[in-house]
Amino acid sequence: MKKVERPARRIQPKAGAGGEGWADPKLLKEVRKYGKFDTNACLNCGGCTITCALSSNETSFSPRRCLQYVRTGLRERLLNNLGPWLCYYCGDCSTSCPRQADPGETMMTLRRFLTAQYDWTGLAKKLYTSKVWEFGAIFFLAGIVFLVWALLLGLPTSSEGMLFNKLAPANVVHFVDMVVAILLAGLLLSFVFNMYLKTLISDKTLKIPLKLYVTEMGNMVFNFLFQWRFSECEKDPESFFKRLREGKYNYWIIHFLLMSSYALLFLMIVFFLSWFQGKDESYHWWNIQRIVGFYGTIGLIIGTIYFLIRRIKKDNEKSKFSHATDWTFLILLLLTTLTGIAIYICRINNAPLVGFYMYLIHLMVAIPMLMIEVPFSKWAHLAYRPVAIYFYRIKEKATQLQMQNENKLSTTEVK
Repeated sequence: MKKVERPARRIQPKAGAGGEGWADPKLLKEVRKYGKFDTNACLNCGGCTITCALSSNETSFSPRRCLQYVRTGLRERLLNNLGPWLCYYCGDCSTSCPRQADPGETMMTLRRFLTAQYDWTGLAKKLYTSKVWEFGAIFFLAGIVFLVWALLLGLPTSSEGMLFNKLAPANVVHFVDMVVAILLAGLLLSFVFNMYLKTLISDKTLKIPLKLYVTEMGNMVFNFLFQWRFSECEKDPESFFKRLREGKYNYWIIHFLLMSSYALLFLMIVFFLSWFQGKDESYHWWNIQRIVGFYGTIGLIIGTIYFLIRRIKKDNEKSKFSHATDWTFLILLLLTTLTGIAIYICRINNAPLVGFYMYLIHLMVAIPMLMIEVPFSKWAHLAYRPVAIYFYRIKEKATQLQMQNENKLSTTEVK
């Protein structure tokens, strides 16, 4: 018997919901491809909102609303919603849920889904929904790196006449770094712009004053640099330093260490390679180049190993459900760090041939990580979260201003 698809139903949304839209009966099935998403277990009790330390009158944490959007096929309202990005997945809501509906993982699934919606290339969807696509793309790009390296520099079998600092010309390395940086920046900015169109511009009922984009910029920068909302996932009224001594900020500290190490080394290598690399033998441990290198390396090793152990042990709600992309990024980042250390060891021990091939392996790991995992996968969340807070604050303040203006207008008309 031929299967007859149900036609989409027209839904009249509430005012301010982002415009009219079609109820898509396929939305639930599509979202479930991105992770655990149980619409049947939720009792709509509101316990997740009450439990969340970040939930307030200003920023309400509401997986129930998102569940309802998906259940009823309201795609436009879901795309217009910034709620999933305001969740930092402390896991308290999932722990306290009476039906074990895992609202924290529900929001994580929605973040993956939304990441794919912001991506106009369609690659994020492929990577999140297909392991074959993800691993195939990584190995394919690694193979391209190998072929380009072999064609340009060859594959020597002897170190005779080989100088370590001539393995790859500095100007070539700098050019490649700049190309990668420009591509990454271009992709992420275009995805963020798409996010802007779907969350702010799509709401035709809201008029946003231009000044709000400027006045709220500082908050976005602060959240991007420190991801401070991670540290606020505590309802304990004790002092910050007491909670710090008791280890209640471990997750935020390790996350900040990993993120800052990655960002710092990336910036140094892309924009300050000649200054950062220099002549290693002339630098003492207290030189800024050494300090930056040590901090970045130690931070990456501690961070990647910590989060890998958490995912292996599954000893908390944040690591209970692991997507393939979660593992892939951490493993590639750890391998990039270890091969970078190996290159440094070869450099100080004057082993150019080994260093030559170690550098090749390093590029075969680092470039796929940067070009695949960073813009299209988990690491992109670090860009979307502070931007989402920025957009949310703009929407809230614009709504307040609009309501104030309407009240003033009503008062004037009455008089």
